[in-house]
Amino acid sequence: MAATSAAANLAKPLTGIRFPLPHFPSGHTSRPSISFSTSIRTPSTNLVSVRSRHSPVVVSAAAAGTQHLIGSVTKTEGLRFAVVVARFNEVVTNLLLEGALETFRRYSVREEDITVVKVPGSFEIPVVAQKLGRSGKFHAILCIGAVIRGDTTHYEAVANSAASGVMSAGLDSGVPCIFGVLTCEDMDQTLNRAGGKAGNKGAEAALTAIEMASLFEHHIK
Repeated sequence: MAATSAAANLAKPLTGIRFPLPHFPSGHTSRPSISFSTSIRTPSTNLVSVRSRHSPVVVSAAAAGTQHLIGSVTKTEGLRFAVVVARFNEVVTNLLLEGALETFRRYSVREEDITVVKVPGSFEIPVVAQKLGRSGKFHAILCIGAVIRGDTTHYEAVANSAASGVMSAGLDSGVPCIFGVLTCEDMDQTLNRAGGKAGNKGAEAALTAIEMASLFEHHIK
């Protein structure tokens, strides 16, 4: 009997207890929302301010130990580079090589710190890049070639093998291997990227090589 009475009491609605509700103006139907505003100060302060409507919270990036490591294109003293160049489509690869060498000179890389190695085609680039990387003589390897689509699937085979091979050479040797092999639809498109209206991809790849060499030499040896 007592158990039945207790169950009946639990089933009754609670009365006499009032819960405070937020006050909204008449006609207000939207749900309550919480808003935050964030602001980031200039990088020189290294401070991030997260502000709510109640109180600001300031976090110091420096205190958290955050580091930003970036290779410098101006610190080239002592950096040594190898350039592996495919002779196939030589009219193009010579232009790419010229662009790369000019970029090295512009950024104060000494000529005696540059070694150019020529191979038959782009397919042969990776194994040479790997060997040069393992030698310990170079801070970065720049790989230059040109593969132009033809009427067969040979294009895909060479282009894919060159790309994956250069990546593997870098991973295996621990030395940055920069992919500067053009893979284009026709000769006009290729020449446009070898000093034409699309710039010189050899020069761009050389700049990447400098930055990566600097990053490895000065920050993540």
